[in-house]
Amino acid sequence: MSETAPAPDTTGGTAPHPLRAVVLAGGLTFEREVSLSSGTQVVEELTRAGLDAELRDADAELLPGLAAAPADAVFIALHGATGEDGALRAVLDLAGVPYVGSPAAACRLAWDKPAAKSVVRSAAVTTPDWVALPHSTFRELGAGAVLDLMVARLGLPLMVKPASGGSALGVQKVSRVEDLPAAMVSCFAYGDTVMVERFVEGVELAIAVVDLGDGPEALPAVEIEPESGVFDYASRYTPGLTEYHAPARIPDETAARAAEVAVRVHQVLGLADLSRTDAIVTPDGEVHFLEVNVSPGLTETSMFPMAVEAAGHELGDVLARLLARRASAGR
Repeated sequence: MSETAPAPDTTGGTAPHPLRAVVLAGGLTFEREVSLSSGTQVVEELTRAGLDAELRDADAELLPGLAAAPADAVFIALHGATGEDGALRAVLDLAGVPYVGSPAAACRLAWDKPAAKSVVRSAAVTTPDWVALPHSTFRELGAGAVLDLMVARLGLPLMVKPASGGSALGVQKVSRVEDLPAAMVSCFAYGDTVMVERFVEGVELAIAVVDLGDGPEALPAVEIEPESGVFDYASRYTPGLTEYHAPARIPDETAARAAEVAVRVHQVLGLADLSRTDAIVTPDGEVHFLEVNVSPGLTETSMFPMAVEAAGHELGDVLARLLARRASAGR
């Protein structure tokens, strides 16, 4: 598929030229290398789809560069805070630069895992119970007493994770009370607030959602089967430690419920264009929302491209259509 946009020609008419896309990747977060891999893959896919795509970092040269050579639209392949907390998108809005993806306010909400879970739960979507507290609370009230209350309320095992962030950085499963303090300390290395969540046993799914103009639609769910039993950073990025199944090996009715949850999450959080919801399906078929990613990984081994392929689409065509819509609509 090739998307084109009209450009003036010297004969007084118009001649089509390839849509010019700038792909943003890199940044200065812990996820820089993953982002660069996503960005490189996106440029390759868009080029194959007939677009003029350029990879750019989110640095001090970005805004002057976009002003000097405007893009028809920007694709954000940045992971971590740079690409997902809404700040960069707010700056692009100020500059009047069209971009693919969710608006700044929706990104801020999705980036804050406890806040997103609260909104999702209020929309009647099941999500594991949790407690989120800043480091200062443990320091002021005594870590031991607070941790005891957490265990009494949520039970064991627990999932300990940063309240914001991606790529499962800092995420640990804790099955023994004595291991909880060390897990908390490790997690605080990635942010000031930790979310402690009740562990839910079941099949882990990643459900991609895409809106190509007719409303958000869930793609086939990808089943995640980590060798360790926990889909942490090592399981995500170490070859051979995780098996993926696309589509997921779950009953059709369960797959339909998972799709409904992902679309509902996309809608209630105000997301746009694309997202990926992570969920757990319990043995009785209940779908539990875990978190949502507004800038999902797009490397050759990422789950979003797996879902696109399972749906029978070409990744480059899907990304090109998203860019063409934003280029024609502006922001």
